[in-house]
Amino acid sequence: MPLFRKREAEVRVEPVVEGATNVPKVSRSRRGGARVAVRHYDAGQSDRLTGNWGTTPLTADDVVRRNQRVLVARSREQAANNDYGRSFLRMVSQNIVGPRGVQLQAQAKDADGTLDRLANDAIEAAWDRWGRRENCDVTGRMSWRSIQKAAIQSAARDGEFIAQIVIGRDAGPWGFAVNLLDAQRCPVDLDEVGLPGGRFIRHGIEFTQFGRPVAYYFTTTGAEQSDYTFGARSFARIPADQVIHGFVTDMVGQKRGIPWMATSLWRMQQLGQFEKAALVNAREAANKQGFLEWEDGYGPELDDDADVEIESEAGVYHELPAGLRFKSHDPNYPSGEFAVFTKHQLRGIASGLGVSYVNLASDLEGVNFSSIRQGTLDEREHWKELQEWLVEALIQPVYDRWISRALLEGRIVSVGKPLPASKRDKFAAASWQPRRWDWIDPNSDVKAAVAAKDNLLIAPSQIIRDRGHDPQTVWREIARDIEDMRAAGIPENVIAAVITSRTEGAPNGQAPAGNGAGSGGNA
Repeated sequence: MPLFRKREAEVRVEPVVEGATNVPKVSRSRRGGARVAVRHYDAGQSDRLTGNWGTTPLTADDVVRRNQRVLVARSREQAANNDYGRSFLRMVSQNIVGPRGVQLQAQAKDADGTLDRLANDAIEAAWDRWGRRENCDVTGRMSWRSIQKAAIQSAARDGEFIAQIVIGRDAGPWGFAVNLLDAQRCPVDLDEVGLPGGRFIRHGIEFTQFGRPVAYYFTTTGAEQSDYTFGARSFARIPADQVIHGFVTDMVGQKRGIPWMATSLWRMQQLGQFEKAALVNAREAANKQGFLEWEDGYGPELDDDADVEIESEAGVYHELPAGLRFKSHDPNYPSGEFAVFTKHQLRGIASGLGVSYVNLASDLEGVNFSSIRQGTLDEREHWKELQEWLVEALIQPVYDRWISRALLEGRIVSVGKPLPASKRDKFAAASWQPRRWDWIDPNSDVKAAVAAKDNLLIAPSQIIRDRGHDPQTVWREIARDIEDMRAAGIPENVIAAVITSRTEGAPNGQAPAGNGAGSGGNA
């Protein structure tokens, strides 16, 4: 009789209830083996294929504390050394800020709801004057457009930007200026709990017990400049109402930003190393290197120092001594798959950066009009979202503080008199016009816009805004052009032709009417 006998696993089948939607469940008894658990999601399995895949969710604070400094360091390195990282930063500044920056459109209205044109013109003129580099930047080096560009590039490269509002004598001619700070001076590893009133410090920022920022801590060069010391380090404490801290929130409870290139950094670095290796290999292949080998029974003794060298020269062949043969070293990489592999990697990088592969790689090969149009439109929607984020995170907060200061100091003058500070709420109303882009197919897009206007699907002013201009400014410029042409003696029918490009059926002295494409092209 055998000492051990294999026992068949007992299988128990659950009864099926009539009308129920569940299927029979099969489970093994503990005596027969381990119970089999069926999961609904493959990503929830823990097996040999997912052994290095994390199973414990991390809070936003843990993610930032463990990864932020490393990601910022690597993002800065790639932005400095990787062509595609530098290209991404250039695309960010060009498409979000643009050549003129985000433009102010003052929207002060009178009691009857009409725009106060004189006040709005005065506010916009004062804002432009303040935006000069000697006024808006505490160092006097950057204009307001340059500050916007620096802030958005910092957000893309470092994940966040921090700006300090400086008021008073040190702020320059207007007594109000912006001071951009390196966000890494606010240490992400500075944490402290148990402060009075339930306050706590997390990632270098002091919060109330409900998570509202109270103050920011920045490293200083010496203890004599510090307001706070922790762990043998000295910090300057800046109240939160003097700081503008902007970052794109990815997780609830996030207190510091993560670089926008975070998910693409690994591919970018590996692709850069791959290209370097391929380049070195290509240089070796171009040099046509080789080795000289002695056949058995030939050659010098092992302790001899005799070396045989042959200089390669185009069109010249050398006769080798007896027993000596040439063995070529001819690496043939990179070959045809190099371009395919590089394109595949760049597509993944572009997806992580939120841009189109065509623009990131400057590769228009094999692209037709329909595909590039669809990709460009999708990418522009992404840029528009980030433009609104920049307005909310930086531009509007600066403007809200600037308008109060400028009104109190009487720096906004209309018709020879400063605007009254008592009407601050009226004069603070504003909208913002970020940059817009040229139409991809101007002829078709203009016709579509005019058709939408003629069918009351869009306002003429919205067409102008979509082009990146202020409707009030455009209409006033058109009116001035018409008056100048009249003053020069140009006939009315010619003026109408110049303005609307339609002359058929238009009597002298009257502007033509109609619903044609030309009639609304400039409205």
